[in-house]
Amino acid sequence: MRKILVVSGPTAIGKTSAGIFLAKKFGGEIISADSRQVYKELNIGTGKDLPKNSKFLILNSKFPKFDIGYYKIKEIPVWLLDIVSPKRQFNVADWLDCADLVIKDIWQRGKLPIIAGGTGFYIRSLINGIGSLGVSVDKKLRKKLEKLSVKELQNKLRNVAPDVFMGLNKSDRNNPRRLVRKIEILMSKIKKRRKKITADYLVVGLRADNKIIYRRIDQRVEERLETGLINEIKSLLGKKMSWTDPGMNTLAYKEFQPYFEEGQSLDDIVRRWRFDEHNYARRQLTWFKKNQKINWFDITAKNWQAKMVKLVVKWYGERNDSQGSKN
Repeated sequence: MRKILVVSGPTAIGKTSAGIFLAKKFGGEIISADSRQVYKELNIGTGKDLPKNSKFLILNSKFPKFDIGYYKIKEIPVWLLDIVSPKRQFNVADWLDCADLVIKDIWQRGKLPIIAGGTGFYIRSLINGIGSLGVSVDKKLRKKLEKLSVKELQNKLRNVAPDVFMGLNKSDRNNPRRLVRKIEILMSKIKKRRKKITADYLVVGLRADNKIIYRRIDQRVEERLETGLINEIKSLLGKKMSWTDPGMNTLAYKEFQPYFEEGQSLDDIVRRWRFDEHNYARRQLTWFKKNQKINWFDITAKNWQAKMVKLVVKWYGERNDSQGSKN
């Protein structure tokens, strides 16, 4: 059976770096599972960390509505970044369609697909399939939704698209009309994808003490500010991006609306941003803890990388000549 390696864990833990490390050892290519990095032009806030003068190489795809391609980071192809405009909604079914195409392409070239990212819903849906999302898409959908309480609507949206739910502000989360509309839009687009990609999966999880994760998040926040996040947001707003656009209504961007529109102090904005990132990390850890098949490695432990490699070798074997061939 063909194999897929998954590297998961909370934000700022180093998933992409670990994925690239493993890709070099086992002849692999990275497929990003990050619901924020799919958006074009959102580079600094989402932490794409692309090398200067990176070229985006496009794969001829059956899905002309998306730009499916890869950048090379440390000579390793990293797929499924910059798929779609920040103005456009992108859901788990869209990501699965793109991932399916890329995985097959990687397999055909004798390489190992390595899924690296922190969007647990994407990863779970890849391994298990979406299945029934709990409500059918038909003309009676709105009538059914309007009978639900705000709490029930919140749970429904959280189940359909947890990252969309987490991107909502407090007002939208408690507004039944907006919750109904969000669910309608998502449910009209998400296909009933009952089939999973059949493969032998090995799931590796990276973790650390919460204090260490928070410290890494805070350091990354400072680095992104120094790199020019505020200017990036100014540029996006200058291109007629709206705070309600899917890309802008996400972590590292939505927190800055009061800064630009109400003159709120940068210190207050950064404090809120850090809090939201910490909260997101906690939610990710809660999500991943439900998966008993994850093989966890503490990044502060001695020789954790060597132990991780040993596990992958046991599952995958040593890299062979065909896997080491160039693109």
